[in-house]
Amino acid sequence: MKHIVLLLFLILPITGRTQPLYFPPIASSQWDTVNQASMPWCWSCLDTVSSFLASKNTKGFLILKDGKIAYERYYGTFTKDSIWYWASAGKTLTSMLIGIAQEKGLLSITHKTSQYLGQGWTSLTPQQEDSITIRHQLTMTTGLNDAVPDDDCTADTCLIYRAPAGSRWAYHNGPYLLLQSVLDSCSPLTLAQLTNQWIKLRIGMAGAWFDGTYYSRLRDFARFGLLNLAKGVWNGQSILGDTSYFRQATTPSQSINRSYGYLWWLNGQPSHMLPTTQLIFQGPMIPNAPMDLIAALGKNDQKIYIVPSMNIVVVRMGESAGQPAFALSSFDNELWGLLRLVFQPQVSTQTIPADLQSIVMQRNGDGSWMHKLPESWLNQKIDLFNVSGQKVKSMLIEKLSWNQTDWQLQPGFYLIKSEHGIGKLFLP
Repeated sequence: MKHIVLLLFLILPITGRTQPLYFPPIASSQWDTVNQASMPWCWSCLDTVSSFLASKNTKGFLILKDGKIAYERYYGTFTKDSIWYWASAGKTLTSMLIGIAQEKGLLSITHKTSQYLGQGWTSLTPQQEDSITIRHQLTMTTGLNDAVPDDDCTADTCLIYRAPAGSRWAYHNGPYLLLQSVLDSCSPLTLAQLTNQWIKLRIGMAGAWFDGTYYSRLRDFARFGLLNLAKGVWNGQSILGDTSYFRQATTPSQSINRSYGYLWWLNGQPSHMLPTTQLIFQGPMIPNAPMDLIAALGKNDQKIYIVPSMNIVVVRMGESAGQPAFALSSFDNELWGLLRLVFQPQVSTQTIPADLQSIVMQRNGDGSWMHKLPESWLNQKIDLFNVSGQKVKSMLIEKLSWNQTDWQLQPGFYLIKSEHGIGKLFLP
């Protein structure tokens, strides 16, 4: 029975008890923190998360639980007052502004874009151009050719016909940027003024637009994530009151890429697509993450992850984590492989002897890592599981010191199961 319980620990879904949301004060730097004693998380596992983040060029990382700060770390010279760009994670800010503009009667997403930008905003025929609506821009289904030299170009000569509007999904920045021009055209206020009046001042978020990209501090990034966790309501005040629009924005917007809403990325769908390709990949985009996760994903791994079932917001700012990408990268699944261990209900410490948790890592002269095991491990049979709960190796411990090449394991986080309990192992 003990073995069954321990194995279930490896594969149980992430669970979390939700509470009413806390909202930090608007005109204050105060932000309440989580009482760790009241949360059955693996708080020590966050040390591994932090080591992973540091190795992935992270500048700032923050977890909100029920709106309160559960974990906050900064790396290198980056501080809580440092400014960084949202990249394409800021597309979701534009999505909310479009929703508010529609709620105020300034536009309709079913209207043709040329109604706001004028005829000839593309190089298409008038009939082709008039078939493109604001909703097509929100869903990346304009049919415009994304295989152009400059993906950010918004000139008519860069906006070329490829397919009928609504028939093809392609991650294309030019048509997205023109949504900001739509907002400028439907109101006497500038994009910056709309953002300030409709969102920033009402939730206490600082930051600014520059050349179509939003810049802010990490905590401002998290405030916007919290606003969306609350479905557009901040401390009882509706910022985006159109609940139908918010629901449409955070559910599949078309049948081509079901993992895309109105500029939001959606986990838990039967298939997904990625920028720069027309391939359809089966399964959810982040298998290690909760299936109800929605995400704002930006170039070089700027991330807002929102998990409604757990009342959790996770944000990350930094340089590329290793594989530069416009949105989804391998970093997403690797990070959530570690976070799911943090958020898992924990096994009683009585089933995890102290010596099964004590793996000493020492750096060799050549920069590689040497791992020294406790003496009680000698001649024990162990099983190793990866973060997805899959067994990757079984072996008999015949020596107490070993290099990663001895076990032929990829860097990452592993759980070790023996007849005495479970141990944790991180390979840098």
